[in-house]
Amino acid sequence: MNYINLMYLHLATVVPCFIIGTIVLLLKKGAKTHIILGRVYMILMLTTACITLFMPADVGPTIFNHFGWIHSFSFLTIYTVPTAYLAIKRGNIKVHKRKMILLYFGAIIIAGGFTFTPGRYLYTLFFT
Repeated sequence: MNYINLMYLHLATVVPCFIIGTIVLLLKKGAKTHIILGRVYMILMLTTACITLFMPADVGPTIFNHFGWIHSFSFLTIYTVPTAYLAIKRGNIKVHKRKMILLYFGAIIIAGGFTFTPGRYLYTLFFT
């Protein structure tokens, strides 16, 4: 699969993450809808993080001529989603809540914001 297809696949998984994640944060915690959408959100987040690992960094310095600093959000997501899931399964609501809020703001808001910087596709799409 080439880079362009990966980029579109990534967008197809991350845009719903933004929408569903926002809804889940606003829903009553522990409600059936929160649980169902939360699971969908977690699966989409893991999927989108895995997709990005196959996308080479085009902006800034790289490690192994592939990974850029933005990939750190992918690795963080791959770690955070399972640990947040285990936390809620163990009844540790405080840890689950903290991890999910940090994941949303770190991987969706902050990393997403960086995709609008010069040299990236979304910057070109929206600002040129």
